[in-house]
Amino acid sequence: MANIKGYSEWMSKLVEAFSHLPGIGRRSAERIVFYLLKARTEEVQELSNLLKDLKEKTFFCETCHNFSDEKTCYICRDPGRDHGLVCVVEDPKDVVAIEKTGMFVGVYHVLLGALSALEGIGPAELQIQGLMERIKKGRVREVILATNPNTEGETTALYLARILKSLKVKVSRIAHGIPVGSMVEYADQATLSRALEGRVPI
Repeated sequence: MANIKGYSEWMSKLVEAFSHLPGIGRRSAERIVFYLLKARTEEVQELSNLLKDLKEKTFFCETCHNFSDEKTCYICRDPGRDHGLVCVVEDPKDVVAIEKTGMFVGVYHVLLGALSALEGIGPAELQIQGLMERIKKGRVREVILATNPNTEGETTALYLARILKSLKVKVSRIAHGIPVGSMVEYADQATLSRALEGRVPI
């Protein structure tokens, strides 16, 4: 890789590396590099150690497949959670999003993806077997399917709903509708249809 004009070899390499991160363009990468050059050596070393630890000490929870720093994540270890209520999501980021609402008291199961014929992702590539095993143990009374409202997510939800029927467990799907603060006239047809289907009594 050729050096960026005005930059040393290591500055150029670091700018290039940072610019590959999600949401960080070339200008942002340059600002980060200049910040690090001006920062105290101890601060940079601490950041370096944290990044190293992130890769070496972060695992998938053996129960739900969320990220964890132990064999079992803090949610699965929590006796105060409702372990009979399992929310199925595609990605660990979805767990974070739901936890931020403060409304869900159950536990999770992370599939680590969604069914996609185009990408060659079938049931064997997802953490579906682990979900089945959890349900067969008899503690789970309801499974909430919280996969994304796109083609892959809907396909995955329909597949799971079908195979879970034989296990005699309640299966529900999160509602998708009009976001709070938006207007009906600006909602697309699919969103309006979902909002009507997911209506609740008041």
